[in-house]
Amino acid sequence: MTGCVVFRILAVAALSAGLSGPLAAETAVTPEAPRAALPAITVSTVETRLMRDRLLASGMVGAVERVQVQPLIEGQPIETLEVEIGDRVTEGQVLARLSKTSLELQKSELIASRASAAATVAQAEAQQLEARANADEAQRANARTAQLVRQGAATQAAAEQTSARAISATAGVTVAVQSLEAARAQAKLVEAQIENIDLQLSRTEVVAPVSGEVVERNALVGAVASAAGEPMFAINRDGALELRADVAERDLLRLKPGQVARLSSVAAAEPLTGTVRLVEPSIDMQTRLGRARITVDTPDLLRPGMFVDAEILVAEREALAVPVSAIGASDEGATVMRVRDGLVERVVVQTGIRDAGMVEVVAGLVAGDLVVTKAAAFVRDGDRVNPVPAPAATN
Repeated sequence: MTGCVVFRILAVAALSAGLSGPLAAETAVTPEAPRAALPAITVSTVETRLMRDRLLASGMVGAVERVQVQPLIEGQPIETLEVEIGDRVTEGQVLARLSKTSLELQKSELIASRASAAATVAQAEAQQLEARANADEAQRANARTAQLVRQGAATQAAAEQTSARAISATAGVTVAVQSLEAARAQAKLVEAQIENIDLQLSRTEVVAPVSGEVVERNALVGAVASAAGEPMFAINRDGALELRADVAERDLLRLKPGQVARLSSVAAAEPLTGTVRLVEPSIDMQTRLGRARITVDTPDLLRPGMFVDAEILVAEREALAVPVSAIGASDEGATVMRVRDGLVERVVVQTGIRDAGMVEVVAGLVAGDLVVTKAAAFVRDGDRVNPVPAPAATN
């Protein structure tokens, strides 16, 4: 009985010794607590891309330069009209012809006056020669009489008479010279009148002052030409058209001549192109809109009076960009949530161009940085996250 008890004690001791081996060690290890799961946050990579700053405007199409054609002489009936609305004309081309009848009659009268003036000039020249000859003879007679008086062969009365005749003859020369000058002046006046009639005759042909397209015709055959009423014709110079686009006041200073524009109209199947020609310096006091004049590169596809939308390319450059949704706002300005090594930090950035859902980052980030794609995501400065790259279309 005592031996049995001893055996049991030894068996328990042996079992305890066996459990102190590897099996006992495994049983003593406490399981590690499970690691907390980090929130998955979509991030975008800051990359360089081509950014375009565009400005939208709209307005009506009109002629770059509309030239009005008026008759250069008045009071003459219109005999013929040589062009119609829509015709393309060249500089100097005849548009209409006025009557020449009365002007040709005046010219005939002036030609007769010119012949009479020429005869008057010839007569005055002969009278001048005669007056000079008489004056010379009177001077010689006066000299001879004066010598005879000194010799005592002539009386003083005779000397005074010859002296008076010499003075009179000299005055006659002066009169003859002035008469000749008056006759020549009259002849020049008649010549000038003839030249004026010739000029008026040449102006009976109403010609195009510039090349272009006839867009208006108010002249009627039989009507008396006058510059007081509506113009006889209106020409769109060189057929050039422009879009007079209304621009918001805040955008006006961003426009400059030479900027390229993309134009669209319901009349054109495909977009057209143009160039900013002029930015008007003033703003309409009623509408608070400015105006830009955009030359149309293909004017044949548009007509004056059409309504056209314009997309003006203000700036274009390679720049760092992030999605618009990544930009947040704070008291310090625009911000993004940058992710580095799984740690979120708020970064103040300076933004620039917005284009196609992307925003240019001028300062604050470098290429390759990761930013939270949506600034409204539930993350704060200092949070740890599991960054998940955004799809290619978003990034």
